[in-house]
Amino acid sequence: MPNDEQVHLAAEGFRLLADPTRIKILWALLQGESSVACLAELVGAAPTAVSQHLAKLRLAGLVRGRREGTFVHYSAADTHVRALLAEALFHADHADRNLPDHPRGDAVAHQHTVPAGTPV
Repeated sequence: MPNDEQVHLAAEGFRLLADPTRIKILWALLQGESSVACLAELVGAAPTAVSQHLAKLRLAGLVRGRREGTFVHYSAADTHVRALLAEALFHADHADRNLPDHPRGDAVAHQHTVPAGTPV
């Protein structure tokens, strides 16, 4: 059984991911480092909104910022973020297309990859 702090942190991470714009932002950051302006264009949101989302994701430890002069370049915090998002999207793809789970029925079987064509 995980301890209370682990459960709290996991729940907080899921709460922050319960927003379509944040999922799109994280997906974009998993493709490589990006600025607020570029992310805003990619996800179809105002730069101020993207900046607010990034601040929350950064506080949760899901993204990192690297300052270069007056610009901040954001990236996904680590491989755990990639695995978490990949599994969520893999599950959504299976649920959307009513596909069965992998015969082994575990996350390892999925190799933490998102199927080609998964909409994000």
